[in-house]
Amino acid sequence: MIAIPRLDQQLCFALYSASGLMTRLYRPLLDPLGLTYPQYLAMLALWQRSPMTVGELGEALGLDSATLTPLIKRMEAGGLVTRRRDAADERRVLVEPTAKGQALRANMKDVRAALDCSMPLERAELKALHGTLTRLVAGLREAVADPSE
Repeated sequence: MIAIPRLDQQLCFALYSASGLMTRLYRPLLDPLGLTYPQYLAMLALWQRSPMTVGELGEALGLDSATLTPLIKRMEAGGLVTRRRDAADERRVLVEPTAKGQALRANMKDVRAALDCSMPLERAELKALHGTLTRLVAGLREAVADPSE
């Protein structure tokens, strides 16, 4: 009989648990701003570069259009972003923050400071972990990429 590793020995479970806990850690910081964690990530991407096409935003966030479209619609309904057709190519939809969405950016220093106080690792450990996870994500994206694309 093949020995199956215990749950607490599985990398996938450690990543899953860490992701869920990180989301829970952000919730009380983002709720007063009217943001969910996925909306926060979308805003980070848009503050970095906008306008972005829906496809570019999906690629940046690692989300498919079935997940991303409702997210963008909720953000638009909340006055955080606008969507418009690209004048150069009507097939493309551009997303960009509204003035309200841009104004939220000023609050991100408070969010970051609160998170820094909650992290159980030193800054150097967090930086090393980020580098390792970034390489892991890149490798996993390559591994699951559809060769026909």
